[in-house]
Amino acid sequence: MADAPRQTLPLPDYDELPLGTLEHRIRALDTDALEQLMTYERAHAHRTAVIQLLDNRIQQVAAGSALSGGDPAAGPERAHARAGSKVSPATSPEPRSAPPHGNPDQPGRPKGNR
Repeated sequence: MADAPRQTLPLPDYDELPLGTLEHRIRALDTDALEQLMTYERAHAHRTAVIQLLDNRIQQVAAGSALSGGDPAAGPERAHARAGSKVSPATSPEPRSAPPHGNPDQPGRPKGNR
């Protein structure tokens, strides 16, 4: 297979994917798509860990491993925006000093000006 242009890869954001994400995204790809990524990887970045990952997945698919569902080109799900912290000065506990050595039940006292 000739060197594939970046725009025609099965994973459009392939170059920016971290190894852990790439590992999950390639599970939906067939052997032809995996071979296309392997050719691109060897011609460009030639990252050993990625080549091993792709080679292992090609062997798994050739041995009959099922492809996962889902769209491999879809980006990661976004977490819902948080509404803000429930912690406020009104809900914070009173500050206190650490207990003295030897007696955890006795509250500590400030050291004063030394």
